[in-house]
Amino acid sequence: MPDLPSKTAPVTVGPRPAASPPPAAKTEAPRVAVASLVGTTIEYYDFAVYGTASALVLGPAFFPSGNPTVSSLAAFLTFAAAFLSRPLGVVLFGTIGDRLGRRRALVASLLLMGVATVGVGLLPTYETAGLLAPVLLVTLRLLQGVSMGGEWGGAVLLAAEHAPPGRRALYASIPQAGPSLGFLLSTAVILPTLNIVGRDGFVDWAWRIPFLLSTVLVVIGLWVRTTVSESPVFSATAADRTGQPRPEPPTASRFPLVTLLKRYPGRVLLGTGAAIGGSAVYYLTIVYSISYGPKELGIPQNTMLTAASIGAAAGIAITLPVARLSDRIGRRPVMLTGAVGCVVWAVPMYASLSSRNGLVITGAYTVGLMFLALMFSPVAAFLPELFPARLRYTGASAAFILANTLGGGFAPLVATWLNSHWESPLVLGFYTGTLCLLSLLCLLALPETRDKEFDI
Repeated sequence: MPDLPSKTAPVTVGPRPAASPPPAAKTEAPRVAVASLVGTTIEYYDFAVYGTASALVLGPAFFPSGNPTVSSLAAFLTFAAAFLSRPLGVVLFGTIGDRLGRRRALVASLLLMGVATVGVGLLPTYETAGLLAPVLLVTLRLLQGVSMGGEWGGAVLLAAEHAPPGRRALYASIPQAGPSLGFLLSTAVILPTLNIVGRDGFVDWAWRIPFLLSTVLVVIGLWVRTTVSESPVFSATAADRTGQPRPEPPTASRFPLVTLLKRYPGRVLLGTGAAIGGSAVYYLTIVYSISYGPKELGIPQNTMLTAASIGAAAGIAITLPVARLSDRIGRRPVMLTGAVGCVVWAVPMYASLSSRNGLVITGAYTVGLMFLALMFSPVAAFLPELFPARLRYTGASAAFILANTLGGGFAPLVATWLNSHWESPLVLGFYTGTLCLLSLLCLLALPETRDKEFDI
């Protein structure tokens, strides 16, 4: 393939770094991974709070309409807007991360997310401010999307590039638990709030509480992220053995995305396809079904939140063992197993909603989100391993964010449209299963990357 790097082509100038991180970096690896996890959890908490709030209250509060479907579509369209701005985050934070350092990009992305999320909690509603309210909401959602465009790639990359030999997927998978932990954290705030103030109180004013609590979490996250060291792999690209800056190699670019698309277009597209099915499973389960179950099928809100939470917790529980397995036998066998499982289980998982039985739904979601963990735990190492160090932040972020945008960001919107034409949860399963089949095919076309060195 023309976009694959030549084994003999030079990729750097000056002395090559050691194949593995220095001893100091190895001892810091667990702390760096935890710091990445804390920041990613906070970022996805902010995102999950909006997703849950859009399902419960933001539609009528900011997009009032006599038609509940239209109101929901508007809220989910605003949810999708944040995904449209994620590519801008890839360009911005990918450039910062590949040229100035992984840690700087991560601190900036977390700060931006915090400001945008707290801002949503302070917004006036349509009743108070008219059209200005939805305009401000969309603006803040776009800023959230920019932040998310730089978060995932930097978090998994910082952990992976600090990891000791043979454990890259294990350490990279630690921040990969952040999306599910962020959802659980948001649920842990929203459910008690709903129980204390009731649905009317939540719709009236208490929906702001989860957004405003983000202030505390962001302060903690910024403190944690500023205390860890820069990636040793990135540091090796910027200085020689004397510690002095060295000339930039001719293969580097002021705009890493341009170089990435010229040299590795096939890997970006295949990497996107490899992650697209898992994105659909996550967002349809964690975001869309929480709205769809109560509104269309009369399932209690707490039942849906509990089922999704238990399933997410099960996925978290197997994240590290799955990653360790991929360090031993390879990324592709584990991810292919997860992709096949998601293809087969997609229809039964969403068909469980027709039972309206909390235990049945919880069991189906638990199995589905465990298959998702098989796909998403190794991908944290797999996508970065597809690209060289000077393009790695941008490359991994571009593939994952495009998958999230196409497979996840528009999933609630597409699902709402599908259910307006075919009133059955089975359509969710067929839609998700199709995207998971696409992931399966892309994984088959990509190489195994477990033994690749993280060279410059």
